[in-house]
Formats: sequence, C-alpha cells, structure tokens
Amino acid sequence: MSSPRTDTISVQPGLGATSVRDRLRAVPTGVRVAVVRTPELTIAAFGVVVAAAFAWVPSLWYDEAATVTSARRTWPELWAELHSVDAVHGFYYALMHVWFWLVGYTPFTLRFPSALAIGVAAGLVVALGRRLGGRRLGIVAGLVFIALPRVQWAGTEGRSYATITTLAVCLTLVGMTAVRRTRTGRSLHWWVAYGVLAVVAVVLNVYLALAVAAHGVSFLWTMWADRRARTARPLVPGGALLRWAIVSAVVLVAVAPFVAEVVSQSKQVGWLGPIGPRTFPQVFSTAWFGGVELYAAVAWALMVLGSATALVAAHRSSATVRSLFRAQAVRVALPLVVLPTLALLLATAMGKHLYTPKYASLSLPFVALLIALGLTLVRRRAALAAVLAGALLLSVPTAVTVKLPRAKQDSTWAVAASIISSERSAHHDRDEGVVFGSVYGHPGATADIIRVSYPAAFAGMTDLGVRKDGAASGVLWNQTGDLESNIPNRLADIDTVWFVGGTVKARNIQPETARILAQHGFTAAEHWKTGTVVLTEYVRR
Repeated sequence: MSSPRTDTISVQPGLGATSVRDRLRAVPTGVRVAVVRTPELTIAAFGVVVAAAFAWVPSLWYDEAATVTSARRTWPELWAELHSVDAVHGFYYALMHVWFWLVGYTPFTLRFPSALAIGVAAGLVVALGRRLGGRRLGIVAGLVFIALPRVQWAGTEGRSYATITTLAVCLTLVGMTAVRRTRTGRSLHWWVAYGVLAVVAVVLNVYLALAVAAHGVSFLWTMWADRRARTARPLVPGGALLRWAIVSAVVLVAVAPFVAEVVSQSKQVGWLGPIGPRTFPQVFSTAWFGGVELYAAVAWALMVLGSATALVAAHRSSATVRSLFRAQAVRVALPLVVLPTLALLLATAMGKHLYTPKYASLSLPFVALLIALGLTLVRRRAALAAVLAGALLLSVPTAVTVKLPRAKQDSTWAVAASIISSERSAHHDRDEGVVFGSVYGHPGATADIIRVSYPAAFAGMTDLGVRKDGAASGVLWNQTGDLESNIPNRLADIDTVWFVGGTVKARNIQPETARILAQHGFTAAEHWKTGTVVLTEYVRR
C-alpha cells in the first residue's frame, strides 16, 4: 500500500533557514506565492470553487428533498424515522441537521457541504498521487478528479456521494501510513485511526466497506509482487496484513448492528433492476463519466494504457524508481476501481439488486489516479500541459450541464415555487390553503415534496388534504387523505386554494379537488404547467 522504498537513492540535505529565505527572495513575487502554497491546498480550493459555483441554480429533486425533510426534523423525529426508513443515510442526515442548525436551509447551503467535500477529496487525491508517483502525478490526478463528470455532479448534489469520495481516499491514505509505520514498530495509533475512520465511513455509507476489502486486495497483490521480485525490504510486511485483518474484523463487529438495520430496510432499493442491456453502458460511461461516451472512451483508454505500461515497466530487470512507484499506484488504485463495482454487479446477478451507477462513487478518486497515470506518460512538461488541457476540455460540457436549472431529473420545482411566490406577493391579505396531488416519478410522495424543498413559497398556507404527517409518524413524506371530509373541515375563512400536483393521470386528484372546492364557492382563476408540475389557483366567488 505504501510507496516503494529505495535505499540506493541519495537525498539532498535539507536547506537551512537562511538558504530558504535567499532562494525565496530570488523568486518573483507572483511566483513566490505559488511556491509557498502547496498543490494540495491550491487544488482543494479550486475544487471547492468549481463545485460551489452556481450550485444554487438547479432545481431540487427527490433525493435532495429526502435530505431536506430528514435533516430539518427534530432529533426525536429523525431517530423515529431512521427506525423505519433511510437508516443507511442516518449519519449523513444527522450531520446535515447540525449544518442547517448553524447556517439555515437554502438550496445552496444544502449543496455546499458536497462542494466542500469535493475540494477536500481533490486535495487528498493530490497527496495520494504525490506519495505514489511524485508531484506531477499528484497534481494531474487532482485536476482530473475535479473534472470527472460524476464528480461535477456529486459536488452539486445534496446527498452523501461527495463525502463518500473524501472518506474513500482519506481511508486509503491512513491505511498506507499505517503500513509504512508497521516497519518501525510504531503503528498502533495509525491502525486505531484506520479502524475508527473505517467505522465512520461504513456508518456514513455501508458501501465503503468495499473500500476496506479493496485495501486487503492491494496488500495481497503488493506482497505477491514483493516476493516475486525477491525484495529485501517488502512494501507490505506480513505484520501489516495481520494488523489489517484484525482491524477489519473489529470494524465488522462494530458495524454489524448498523448493517443489520440497513439490511432490514432493503425494500428501499426495490426499484433497482437486474442485470440487463443498460448495465454495460452504466458501467462504461455513466458511473464515472456522466454518460458522456466520448469522455468515457478516452478515460478508459488512458486507464488501461497507464496501468499496463506501469506494471510492465516495473517487471523489467532494469526497472527505474519511477516505474516502481507507478506500479505501486496501480496496485493501490485498481482494486478500489474494480472491486466495488464488481461486487455490486455480482450481488445483482445473484438476485440482490444493489447496483446503480451512483453507488460506484467511492471509486472516483482512484479512477482519476489511473487516468493520470496514462496522461503522465507524456514526459515533456509543455506536451503534458497540452494533453491535460485537452482532457479537461472534454469535461466542460458536463460541467455546464450540471449547473443548469433543470439539471436534476428535469426537475422544475424551483419554477413552480417561484410562480407561487410571485402570485402570493401580489396579494398579501389573502388566507390561503393548498392541496398537494401526486408528483411525477415518485409513487410514495405527493407534491408536498416541493413545499419541503422550497418552504418559503408555501409559508402560512394551510394543508387542506394532509392525513398523515411524515415527521410525526416516522416516515419520509406526508400523505394526503380523504378530500371529501378534510377539505370542507379545514376551509374556514380561506379564500384562495392552490392545487399543486404532477402530470400523473392514474393518481390525479385534481378533478375531485375542483369538484369539492366548487361546492364551497371556489372557481379556477389561473392555471400553470411547468415541466411535470401543474398549478391551479382557486378563489372563492
């Protein structure tokens, strides 16, 4: 797991304080700032800015609304919810609850933690690349990571996928450090840190257990390579493998109750399908490359070229130090790219439908590292810069697309909320109610999901149809009940009623709502349709 040791390499003695100052004075001011700042921090900051820019523009969608409704509940309400649904996301919801308590909720504050996580992950990818293959590999890997279409998507998504990538690369770096320290006999605290971080990672997202398993594969592969090369000082001593096995067993025991609860709620992923014609395109282009086939083809070619070249070069009798480092980068990254997807596909093939492209997010840092191995085969600095620029340009269309208003499942909820806000602002003195109908594409929720996402637009309205409050009953969404009794009993002095629903004919309750309102003197005044959302304003005659 750790980078190769080379006892024959001479290391230049460290510079004294005076020498450092003299050299810095000789550097122009503009360049001096760049020298002082490390690549990790610079690329991390760049990643945050790229991910956060215009993150407030896309309309929210179903998954993000689940984060909002869960994270804004009280602690007892959230605890009750997790006993019936979404335990797999419970830790993330708890973190977002604290975040909203600190800064409040808006679409931007929902997504900013993901942008921040992408920046941190990018910095860690640079650190990983530097450790495994030098400064150039690290910088290229960090930039490639930020540009990956799926990373661009994760950075503007109010879910845990960006944080998953951060924990995956962080756990790998801690594991590498623990292995290196095992040689000196002072590794206990690093293995403890690895175990604690692994527990946190699995509780945040259970699929991160696959990263721990992939580390074991990396250990075994590196040990086999050391024995084949008859290395005097192996990269992974036997004691490291034993420590990893012990820590992994302890982690497994610690997270077992949590995993059992998640498994008991497996009906949540009942919508996932079996292996089929769409599976290969999902693996090839969607999971990491946002469905952009040209980008995917170039990326796969670079990954294969970089991995194969590194492994072949390391097995030559005259292998250079650079080739040994690059081969070790493959041994670390490749299992983390292949094993998670392979495990989910095998489980799906055996009837446990677990694969969907977004669940492969933990592999994104290591996909970037393998792509960087291919790019850095170009040795000349100017040529590498040109090749890297060309590769980054391929990501520009996706980077723009994920920031468009309808980027998320073609959602137009923000438009619907703005229509309601605009109309209400012109009539401040009205008593208003709302009836939420079905919502397109989600059988378990009503259009109340739009109110959850944009609460300011609905502030002060009376829900005339709600039967079951989701927060009070420990489920995700409110449920609409018997309109014949609920609406008349709640009208009171209300003089305006909004109907908010979706274009779902099979579950369309708008005709029934209109009939009941007409019996109490209401007529339709205005009607709007935006995307799959329909809005009707009824006023009392």
